[in-house]
Amino acid sequence: MDIVALFCDIDDFCQRFEPWMNAQMLPVRQRQRKSQMCLSEVMTILVLFHLLGYRNLKQFYLEYVCVHLRGAFPQLVSYNRFVELEGNALLPLCAYLKTRMGRCTGISFLDSTSLAVCHNRRINSHHVFVEWAARGKTSVGWFYGFKLHLVVNDEGELLACCLTPGNVDDRAPVPELVQEMWGKLFADRGYISQLLFETLFDQNIQLITKLRRNMKNKLMPLLDKILLRKRAIIESIVDQLKNISQIEHARHRSPWNFLGNLIAGLIAYTWRPKKPSLGIRPHDHLLPVLVF
Repeated sequence: MDIVALFCDIDDFCQRFEPWMNAQMLPVRQRQRKSQMCLSEVMTILVLFHLLGYRNLKQFYLEYVCVHLRGAFPQLVSYNRFVELEGNALLPLCAYLKTRMGRCTGISFLDSTSLAVCHNRRINSHHVFVEWAARGKTSVGWFYGFKLHLVVNDEGELLACCLTPGNVDDRAPVPELVQEMWGKLFADRGYISQLLFETLFDQNIQLITKLRRNMKNKLMPLLDKILLRKRAIIESIVDQLKNISQIEHARHRSPWNFLGNLIAGLIAYTWRPKKPSLGIRPHDHLLPVLVF
């Protein structure tokens, strides 16, 4: 991973975003001391943590950044101070993620995944996310935490994402999630809904899912049937986010740092040179027009 390219891109964004963000903030009478580390350095380290596959931020910061990256970051602070600065980087990280989103190609895939914040046996004693998390159920069982909803294109690029409590229906955030998209949207059986289909159709989006056993079979174009079988692309992306970027773990002690960890993991995925892809873009002339 080219750290220089990553830092330059984040630093260029911060130079445009930070003045605007400071102008929107309410004036504070307390003394505002300038941090030893700049915002772009904090964001770069957070994204780099997920890119390099470390499982523990403290170990990564003390054993890798402070030892091997001292020349790249000469004004490093203590780990406790860095954790405090991580909370201040949440809003810029969210804005930066928006700039890293891909383009809609007319072929999109939708899915959600659980983000458990603790083991099920510790639900009653868990207090960090008691005001936000909720119990939910997936195909593999119950969990306590949140749901991450993702939309990706056929090239493996992120198009949209949102976070909801674990008990929210997967279909609830879909209309707002895909409001800037068009074409065909492939999803699993959990998104079957006549109302959702009609709502998305009014937005120039055709929702395509597999049928349940008690539903009547309907004719489907061969291309749609093939692409529906390729829905595993988004499951591969979720697997990378959880097992490489480490967006899910039970060590969070702050809701804001939980969000910062999640957003930094999504940003790190957008920087990966090789993403799961269907490889159909070079043959666009063989695909039918998807705008209807």
